[in-house]
Amino acid sequence: MLGTDKHGFDRLVGWLESWHRTATAVRLLVQHGFSRPPTGPEAVDFLDHARLQASLREADLVVTHGGPATITEARRAGHLPIVVPRDPSRREHVDDHQQRFARRLAQDRMVVLCESEPALVAALRSGLDDPAGFRWRADPAESRLRAAAVARVGQIVEDLIAGDTGRPPTRLGGQR
Repeated sequence: MLGTDKHGFDRLVGWLESWHRTATAVRLLVQHGFSRPPTGPEAVDFLDHARLQASLREADLVVTHGGPATITEARRAGHLPIVVPRDPSRREHVDDHQQRFARRLAQDRMVVLCESEPALVAALRSGLDDPAGFRWRADPAESRLRAAAVARVGQIVEDLIAGDTGRPPTRLGGQR
């Protein structure tokens, strides 16, 4: 998944084409966006949300650019995504936020970061050998912590709004 950014990412398309020539038994769908379509693998320029979700459910592995929304979609579908961030020095993006974001997530093992073609090929081989190692499941305790954090942020916002309006603070749900 190369996202919807207007900048081409032909470098990753080329890497996937080269790898796919050696992995011909693998079905590869490349959502290439504004990049050139690959020769060989199945290709679509864009996927609507329903087809994206279906493709993520069907996929054994997901390779994506470093876009936060795309990474989030892959993780939400249960994948440990293989991420190749766009490089602004190659005119693949306007700044280095994808590189910084992907490197940060890789530190916490939330993505498999690949900043070179050999790293991508190694990740793909590893993923084909052990697809379960590239699946991700939310920890129920993490989900409870996230819900508690969201509730706390909501309470802080309520208190800030109340302070600006002179109203007494409310509890979540509007109860005083």
